[in-house]
Amino acid sequence: MVEEMNNEMNEMKSFSVGDVVSGKVTKVEDKQAYVDVGFKVDGIVPISELSSLHVEKVSDVLTVDDEIELSVQKVSDDELVLSKRAVLAAKAWDKLHTAYETGEIIEAEVAEVVKGGLVVDVGVRGFIPASLVERHYVDDFSDYKGKTLRLKVAEIDQENNKLILSQRAVLDAEVEEKKKSILESISSGDVIEGTVQRLTKFGAFVDVGGVDGLVHISQIAHHRVETPGDVLTEGDKVNVKVLAVDPDSERVSLSIKETQAGPWENIGSQFAVGDVLQGTVKRLVSFGAFVEVAPGVEGLVHISQISHRHIGTPQEVLEEGQKVEAKVLDVNEADKRISLSIKDAAENEEQPESYSYEGGHEEDSGGFSLGDMIGDQLKKYRN
Repeated sequence: MVEEMNNEMNEMKSFSVGDVVSGKVTKVEDKQAYVDVGFKVDGIVPISELSSLHVEKVSDVLTVDDEIELSVQKVSDDELVLSKRAVLAAKAWDKLHTAYETGEIIEAEVAEVVKGGLVVDVGVRGFIPASLVERHYVDDFSDYKGKTLRLKVAEIDQENNKLILSQRAVLDAEVEEKKKSILESISSGDVIEGTVQRLTKFGAFVDVGGVDGLVHISQIAHHRVETPGDVLTEGDKVNVKVLAVDPDSERVSLSIKETQAGPWENIGSQFAVGDVLQGTVKRLVSFGAFVEVAPGVEGLVHISQISHRHIGTPQEVLEEGQKVEAKVLDVNEADKRISLSIKDAAENEEQPESYSYEGGHEEDSGGFSLGDMIGDQLKKYRN
C-alpha cells in the first residue's frame, strides 16, 4: 500500500511559477474554478484570472470538462493557483506587436462602453478612444456594445499593459484607397454625377464617388452667380464635367455649366426682330445699357435707343436692377449679340428709325456703323 502511494507521488507532476499547463475543468463556482492539471490537488483559477476584462460569474467563461491552457501563478505542497488570463495575454501581445509593425487589421467585439471610448478583449484589454472610433463625431456610443469592429493597433506598451486601438485608421485607409482609385479612373472631359457637399463663397465642393471636386463659382451656371447658394443646395445631385485632375495634390476641377446648354443656344428661335421683351438692366456703360432678357442673355440698348429725348449718359434715365420693356432690333446668335430698343417699345410715342449696334447708322455718322463706333468697348463690357 505504501509502495502504491509512493508510485502515485512519483507520478505527480512538479510545477514552477510561469509554467504553462493544460487541464480539464472539474468544478465551477461563482468566484473560481477547479482544474485537474495532474497535480496532487486540483488547481484553482480565481475569477480575476479568467479574462483581461471584468467577469461577473465564472460560469460565463468556463464549464465543467472544458480543456484549457493555464499559467502557474503560485505553487506549494497543497495549493496551485492558475491563470487563464496570463496565457491569453502572452499569446496576444506577440500577435499585437506583429499587427502594430505590419499595419494588420484585427477584429474584436466591443465588450464595454466606457467614458471616453470603447473597450475590447483581444487577449488583453484594448481601448478605443472616442476620437478613433469613426471618421465623424459620435455623440452616443451605446449602440456599439456587441459590435465587431475592424481595428489597427495605434499604440502598444506591454510593460505598462497599455493597448490603444483605432477603427478610424482602418476607415481612413479605405477612403484614401478609394480616392486614389477614383482619381485614376476619371479624366478631363468626363461627365459624371456628383453630390453637392459644401458651399463656399468661391464655389461648391461636389463629391464624385469619394473625391471632392471644386466647381468654381464661374462654372456653376452660364449666367452670373452672386453666391453659390442662390443656385445650389447641399445634397443636390448634379451632373458635372471634369475640367482637370491632379492626382498628386488630389485636386479635381469641375464644371456644372459645361453640362448644360448655353443660354445663347438656339436664341434665334426664341427671340425675333420686333418682339417686345421684359428685361432687367444689369449694367450701365458710357455707350448704353445691357439688359438681361433671359438667364445669361444680355442685349445692348445703345444710348440712342434709350429715350426719345437726347441724353448725355444712360444714368440719366436708367439704373441697374430696373425692370424695362425693350424691343428686339436684331439677333445675332453666332456672335451672341442682341440689339434692343427701349424707346421703340414705349407705347403711344413717335418711333423714329431704330439703330442696331451691329449694323445701324446715324445720319451724320459719316458711314461708320455703331459697331465701328463702339469697337473694343463692347467686347470689354459684354463679359
